[in-house]
Amino acid sequence: MSDKEKDKKKKADSYGADQIQVLEGLEAVRKRPGMYIGTTDVAGLHHLIWEIVDNAIDEAMAGHCENIIVSLNKDGSCSVHDDGRGIPVDKQKQTGLSALETVLTVLHAGGKFGEEGGYKVSGGLHGVGVSVVNALSDLLVAEVHRNGKIYTQKYSQGEPLSGLEETGKSDVTGTKITFTPDKGMFETVEFDYETVKSRLRQQAYLTKGVKIKIIDERFDKKYKFYFEGGIKSYVQHINKNKESIGSVIYIDKEVPEGNVEISLQYTESYQEHMFTFANNIHTTEGGMHLTGFRTALTRTINSYARKKGILKEKDNNLTAEDVREGLTAVISVKLTDPQFEGQTKSKLGNAEMRTAVENVFGELFYEFLEENPGDGQTIIAKCSLAARARIAAKAARETVIRKGALEGMTLPGKLADCSSKDPSKCELYIVEGDSAGGSAKQGRDRMFQAILPLRGKILNVEQARMDRILANNEIKSTIIALGVGFGETFDIERLRYHRIVIMTDADVDGAHIRTLLLTLFYRHFKPLVELGHIYSAQPPLYKLSQGKKSVYCYTEDEKEAALKEFKGESKVGIQRYKGLGEMNPDQLWNTTMDPEKRTLLKVTIDDAEAADAIFDTLMGAEVLPRKKFIQTHAKNVKNLDI
Repeated sequence: MSDKEKDKKKKADSYGADQIQVLEGLEAVRKRPGMYIGTTDVAGLHHLIWEIVDNAIDEAMAGHCENIIVSLNKDGSCSVHDDGRGIPVDKQKQTGLSALETVLTVLHAGGKFGEEGGYKVSGGLHGVGVSVVNALSDLLVAEVHRNGKIYTQKYSQGEPLSGLEETGKSDVTGTKITFTPDKGMFETVEFDYETVKSRLRQQAYLTKGVKIKIIDERFDKKYKFYFEGGIKSYVQHINKNKESIGSVIYIDKEVPEGNVEISLQYTESYQEHMFTFANNIHTTEGGMHLTGFRTALTRTINSYARKKGILKEKDNNLTAEDVREGLTAVISVKLTDPQFEGQTKSKLGNAEMRTAVENVFGELFYEFLEENPGDGQTIIAKCSLAARARIAAKAARETVIRKGALEGMTLPGKLADCSSKDPSKCELYIVEGDSAGGSAKQGRDRMFQAILPLRGKILNVEQARMDRILANNEIKSTIIALGVGFGETFDIERLRYHRIVIMTDADVDGAHIRTLLLTLFYRHFKPLVELGHIYSAQPPLYKLSQGKKSVYCYTEDEKEAALKEFKGESKVGIQRYKGLGEMNPDQLWNTTMDPEKRTLLKVTIDDAEAADAIFDTLMGAEVLPRKKFIQTHAKNVKNLDI
């Protein structure tokens, strides 16, 4: 037996029960926090707030809570205060501890399990919420108002610092949890006001009648949400910058499977905006409730259109794609035992909810169309127009595909491709203008960098249907260069470059072109954005020279700092770059394209709803919202060329 084999056998023999580590209590959470809150970055930090807010929302859904206050405190802690029933403080028979200490220190302990659970419907289903927050906090203070008294208990990193104490009298009920995140567990412990506000707004829409307030004591900010209309108000909020068609439709019905609440409205937009929830959890991957809604929507509209003679016998049925164009819909279901699927547990798997939503929505939506013939006619007209555009787009797409096949999928003539055939190593620079494209082609590393120059501004896809999009030469060149196809032919596996870099001038026109390209990618190539394939190049704004010394500056602040660094009596030359075409190939390589020196900004989608709203505002047909947006944010612009 060789020494290597002996060593391997020795290790195998020594692997026994003693090597199996058992993590007790909340120790497992501190050892592997990502397993419980997803990540330890800023998203994981805010997940701590969501866990406690979800408990308060559960009280509200059960009819026991009307007010929730979230405070971001000056000392870095966060407080969540609700006027629900208060976490029970009597002894829990299985643990021998108070119910409060049990839910704060034992995983999978809570009022949401089994027949005797305290909640019929709950969002915080896994029972790990508040105990995980406790484990990942340097300090957690629980204050319960119940039985006419105030009970308080303090913890550090999941361990009690004291027993449960009576600290006063109270004539109200409720729970207040104040926690300070453990700096050793997170990349950052700085809470973001806008992130919290956005999440609380969503929860207020989904739980009609509850009042939710956020207070940021650090910057003296506060905001209060209260929506009597629930998700009907949510749809109105989403469509506030869109030209709407007809009224907002609202359906709310209790069924044996739970509760079905749906609101929808059509707009003149070409994109659909669909948001689905199960027990207030955002099911980003959809699921059975979405399937039921879509089935009923297509069937009901076709049935109504045929009954009214709008669709003739010779006409084909409207497709699912036709009836969803320009539709904004929020589908919210509540059920006793939700089953979540998908990689991120954000897809509802309960088959019974498909049938429930399909039946409820189909019946009540048809009633609405019958009782509101004006809205019905308008909706059918919108869908019929979408059908005609779909047929035209199909013909245009087939022309593109057929032409590509005849040319052997020839790449655009203006594309300077790279030598490497390994997509993971390849980059595509989409460059504004032929002049900059020429410099980029000469300055690049031909092994892995490809250059696609675009002439002028591409089409604004936010205000165009598929047939017009596919007729645009610049967009067509981009689609062929990427290699992933378009629409139903899209296949991410065929992507020819894993890094797609938008490189435009550092002026107003450049910013506009960049926004047009981002709109194209966000609306029609969204997986490229979601998977982190889209980047924005950062060319320098200035070149400062003094004698033989020169330095490039990418911001005004860098320029001011560089000016202070230059010493001596000789004058400093300042060159302001207004276009990439002003740089020679070497300069463009050294400042913007060299992987060792360049700065690239990855385009991400942190909040899809917010991104949708910004694209609607900046690129949509409505002028007034865009004007207000620009006026509001103009003061934050440091560099503006007019």
